[in-house]
Amino acid sequence: MEEYIEEALQQGFIRPSVSPAASSFFFVRKKDGGLPVSCIAACSFLRPCIDYRVLNRHTKRFAYPLPLIPAALEQLRHATLFTKLDLRSAYNLIRIRPGDEWKTAFVTPNGHYEYKVMPFGLVNAPAVFQSFMNEIFRDLLGKFVIIYLDDILIYSRSRRAHVTHVSIVLQRLRQHKLYLKLEKCQFHQSTIQFLGYIISFNQVTIDQGKVEAVQNWSQPHTVREMQRF
Repeated sequence: MEEYIEEALQQGFIRPSVSPAASSFFFVRKKDGGLPVSCIAACSFLRPCIDYRVLNRHTKRFAYPLPLIPAALEQLRHATLFTKLDLRSAYNLIRIRPGDEWKTAFVTPNGHYEYKVMPFGLVNAPAVFQSFMNEIFRDLLGKFVIIYLDDILIYSRSRRAHVTHVSIVLQRLRQHKLYLKLEKCQFHQSTIQFLGYIISFNQVTIDQGKVEAVQNWSQPHTVREMQRF
């Protein structure tokens, strides 16, 4: 925890706080086991989390829709090549509105801090980030790009077109100082996994790993277990 706080302070993601708010801070295991960019020195399998349930109950919802996955996948008809990009430290790219930082304050055994950038756990964070990405790529959406939060899929009907499409997207990312998690990117694939589906030419199937995870899940017996399922 000390290493995370020190790294986040140096990167300008957080600052010491005198806010009356104090949400609890803890770590959870990352699904991909990758390095959390906001804390390279911390355990590579952990992601910092804050319990913002009280703040979220008092937050006015930002009614910006996330893409409907089935509708998005319809765009892939006749595509033969795919590239998947994953953004690094995605939410931390967005600055919290000046004057609202105190609302994100959290407490640790080592001190009281607040975020200057958007952290995980805020109820409007997904909608805000989707809006941010859609604005950047609005002229490319539905043509050869699908964006779902920090996941980007580029699709094309020919290799020549795909090289051009990938170049356009990478230049757009560079223009806006958005960086990729290279270990999770895949380039120029005829078959690719995206949002729980296996995608290839004129074919979309559910990722068998997702199916097995549901099949192997133990039967829930309590309300909490049902919610977890």
